[in-house]
Amino acid sequence: MTPEEREKLIDRYEIGPKLLREALERAPEEMRKWRPEPNEFSVHEVIVHCADSETNSHGRIRYIMTEDNATIIGYDPPVWAAAFYYVDHPLEAAMRTVEAVRANTVPIIRRASEEQWSHVGTHTEMGKYGAETWLEVYANHCYDHAKQIDAVVDAWRAAQA
Repeated sequence: MTPEEREKLIDRYEIGPKLLREALERAPEEMRKWRPEPNEFSVHEVIVHCADSETNSHGRIRYIMTEDNATIIGYDPPVWAAAFYYVDHPLEAAMRTVEAVRANTVPIIRRASEEQWSHVGTHTEMGKYGAETWLEVYANHCYDHAKQIDAVVDAWRAAQA
């Protein structure tokens, strides 16, 4: 990955929470806990998942960039959603967590050296997992979930018709 490509991904990473918040705001409050299917996340649960994902990612990039062959532990989002009662978790606190974690991580990744970007660890589910892999994954995470929220809203509207 070139420094220019990396910078574009960092820009995408930085703007992610804004797009996620905008998607949340497009979701009518009365439908935010509605699920399109029993095993799919509601808008509310998507935001809480993002908060947990971001707090995991926050640590992951720090371990990858500072430790030799860091071990990155995977997790199962639906298991976490059930175990931690995402449906009852404070929505705004979760959204603010996403915003704060990203705001706290952007300066670190903008200052990272080429040597730090070359670090590679091992993800328990994905195998080889480097700093650039981390950036590719998380640069798209909020975008993907903003699209998911819009799809849930569309499905809810269709179900109401």
